[in-house]
Amino acid sequence: MCDARAVFATPERLPSAHDVVVDQPARYLQKEIALGRLGPDAAICVLTHDAKFDVPVLDVALREGFAYIGAMGSRRTANDRRGRLLALGHTERSLSRLRSPIGLDLSASTPEETAISIMAEVIAARHQASALPLAFTSDPIHKGLGERAALAPRPGGQPSSSSTCSVGQELQLPPLRNNQNENILT
Repeated sequence: MCDARAVFATPERLPSAHDVVVDQPARYLQKEIALGRLGPDAAICVLTHDAKFDVPVLDVALREGFAYIGAMGSRRTANDRRGRLLALGHTERSLSRLRSPIGLDLSASTPEETAISIMAEVIAARHQASALPLAFTSDPIHKGLGERAALAPRPGGQPSSSSTCSVGQELQLPPLRNNQNENILT
C-alpha cells in the first residue's frame, strides 16, 4: 500500500497490509517495476480520490500494461481522469483497459462490500470471466484455460461471452431482499 500522505499510510491504519509506504504512488510504482517486483499479471488499484496522485500513477500503469488497472471515483471523476490521460497521449484503446469506476455493481455501501466488489472484478479480469450471475449462464462453472480465451475483454471493459446470457441483455433477477429491507445475513 502506497500513499504520499503520511497521515493515511500508517501500519496502524492498515494492519493487514503487507507493506505500507509513504511515497508518490507513480514514483513508487516505477521503482517496483524497475526492481522487477511487478509483472504483467499484477493488479493495480488506485483508491486515492485525488487527480494529482491518480493520473500520474495511472499513466505509469497504463504504459506498463498490467493485467488489471482500476481507479475509484464517481463517473464524473472517471470522465475527468480519462480526459487528463488522453491529454498525456493515451489512446482510446489503452484507456479501454482502465476500469473506472472500479469494481462490480454490487450496490456496495460499506468499505468491506466495496473491497469485495473490487476484488470480484479483479478475479473476473484475471480469469477473463464474464462476471454474470452463474444462474444466467450455460458455460461450465470451472472453465479451463482454453475456454477462458472466448471471454477476452472487448473495448470498453465489457467481456465477450458465449454464454446464453449475452452482455447487454436485460436480466430478470429475483429480488434478494423483501420490501422490509431485511438483512440477508444475520
